[in-house]
Amino acid sequence: MKLNQATDYAFRAVLYLSQCSGEEVVEARVIADHEHIPMRFMLRILLKLVRAGIVKSFRGVRGGYALAKTPRQITMRDVIEAIEGPICISSCLHAPDGCSKGNPAQCSVHEVLLSIQRVMNEKLEECNFETLRNL
Repeated sequence: MKLNQATDYAFRAVLYLSQCSGEEVVEARVIADHEHIPMRFMLRILLKLVRAGIVKSFRGVRGGYALAKTPRQITMRDVIEAIEGPICISSCLHAPDGCSKGNPAQCSVHEVLLSIQRVMNEKLEECNFETLRNL
């Protein structure tokens, strides 16, 4: 599994907002400039983060973006899934009907991959943005 560039940008944007004061609203351009993220990507990423309930947007002259939750409530898994969808190291874990063997319940490869995915998900859920901002 390889995370895409948008996910990396999303991690950096959420981390930037995590380092701001709780109610501070930040313009997309400020985040993009500070984190060296192309503006065209920044707006798409922020839209996905808003839809996922991680970030909230504010319109108007003093508009911009802020976290919708505390940094402690936002995990790396939340951000990955907001940008890329459900974490799935093998297609048969996401859609068992797509198993090439035809019966994932009797597939030892399926069971091992499922075990690995569970551990990975647990680790991504353990790492929240309060922890990241304090590193």
